[in-house]
Amino acid sequence: MSDTGGPRGGASTLTIADLSGDVRRHRKEAVIKTSMFGTALVSVLISALIIFALFDEAFVFVREVDWGNTWGQIGWFPRRGIYDIPTILVATLIVTGIAMIIAAPLGLGAAIYLAEYANPRVRSILKPILEVLAGIPSVVLGFFALQFIAPTIIDNIGGSDSGSMAAAGLGVGILTIPLVASVSEDAMKAVPLSLREASAGLGARRMTTTVRIVLPAAASGLVAAFIVAVSRAIGETMVVFLAGGRSDASVYADGPFEPGLTMTAAMASLATGTDSVVGEGLTVQSLYFVGALLFIMTLTLNVVADRFVARVREQY
Repeated sequence: MSDTGGPRGGASTLTIADLSGDVRRHRKEAVIKTSMFGTALVSVLISALIIFALFDEAFVFVREVDWGNTWGQIGWFPRRGIYDIPTILVATLIVTGIAMIIAAPLGLGAAIYLAEYANPRVRSILKPILEVLAGIPSVVLGFFALQFIAPTIIDNIGGSDSGSMAAAGLGVGILTIPLVASVSEDAMKAVPLSLREASAGLGARRMTTTVRIVLPAAASGLVAAFIVAVSRAIGETMVVFLAGGRSDASVYADGPFEPGLTMTAAMASLATGTDSVVGEGLTVQSLYFVGALLFIMTLTLNVVADRFVARVREQY
């Protein structure tokens, strides 16, 4: 019998089509891939429409507003056609600064304890508690800031018991602590154990290892945590709306113990119901303009943070 050169034992020759798998499986994967692409496309489209609507109305405000009423006036009075941007911008920065003064050290301290010093049992208890605190509705903390922080803390150090930027800042700070702690703790736990062991092997104390080895190695994650917290504080609405001490208008405030209106609170208070957004002709458009400013501020923060994190990130 002559050798035909085919596969032995009567097996048929394998082809590329045989190796490609079942046709029905390919069809299912194609349907899933198309569905996932569709959901991603819809998400991007919705985001693009929101941004377009935001900047479209903001451009109307930019084009038609009297810019002499947007800088150096007595305050933010949109129903009277006075859109003093520094009034709400400075209030936003004051509240955000106070919040970060509270949240950064407390959140970082909690993260260091959980990542470097807490035993597994304590960590298994405290970590979920922190995550639960992060889920408390901001309206609850807003009432807490108004009913407890303002009369019992701020009133005793020179502020008002009926709401102020200091009370709002403390409330936002408490709201932000779990976010800083959780993200920072995750960043520190990601540092390889070999670095800690090497430091201990050289005779370094635990605190020295934490300060000189772990924190620099986790710098990119820590910076990301702080930037996310700042963005969260800038965008917080309900706490500053309840505890800031102003309604839908505000005079320019010189200090944190005075009532103030942040950018988000200005938008929320002016838009409480469609019929309430009345007044001078550009009142509605002023809300979109303030929203566009918030969008640009948070976007800039995130872009700067991404570049900084990419520069200092360590690959292990």
